[in-house]
Amino acid sequence: MKNRTSKISRKTNETNVEIQLNLDGMGKFTIDTGIGFLNHMLELFSKQSLIDLKIKATGDLVTDEHHTAEDVAITLGQALKEALGDKKGIERYGSKLLPMDEALVECAVDLGGRPYLVWNAPFDKEKVGDMSTELFEDFFKALSDNLAANIHVNLRYGRNNHHIAEGIFKAFARAMKMAIKIDPTMKNSLPSTKGIL
Repeated sequence: MKNRTSKISRKTNETNVEIQLNLDGMGKFTIDTGIGFLNHMLELFSKQSLIDLKIKATGDLVTDEHHTAEDVAITLGQALKEALGDKKGIERYGSKLLPMDEALVECAVDLGGRPYLVWNAPFDKEKVGDMSTELFEDFFKALSDNLAANIHVNLRYGRNNHHIAEGIFKAFARAMKMAIKIDPTMKNSLPSTKGIL
């Protein structure tokens, strides 16, 4: 099996983001975005997906955390897409229904090359830690666009905003773990009748 790794940098007037990852890792991570809660969510993503992840991001956090969060998502999507390569042999689809204390979240992913985000996950507080809750949808939209993935996120129910956010990132991680897995029965072919993904 070929090496499924990538290293992507993105530099703008607002942010500087560097990401390295290994799809066939052990869930090891070193993450510093300057946003404590986003660090925590990305650490959970790495651990639950088993994707080794190194992220270093600096941004104009004096303004707010929007540019940094969105640019990290853009770069992460690009890094995941590059590491997937031609996608031969992957499962392509993944889904997870995940409980996080009182919250129950479901996430489904299709790595079929068509970006689309369905987001049914309302928050009732403005912030969780140092991160605006409205940025979670923005994060996954940028990720979906740059990974070229169809991502559905549904909050079945939940009360605690931290638990809801954590449930979303863990459910996404577990769905991705499924979708990126190599299926030995595929014999290096694509899981599509179109012949491309």
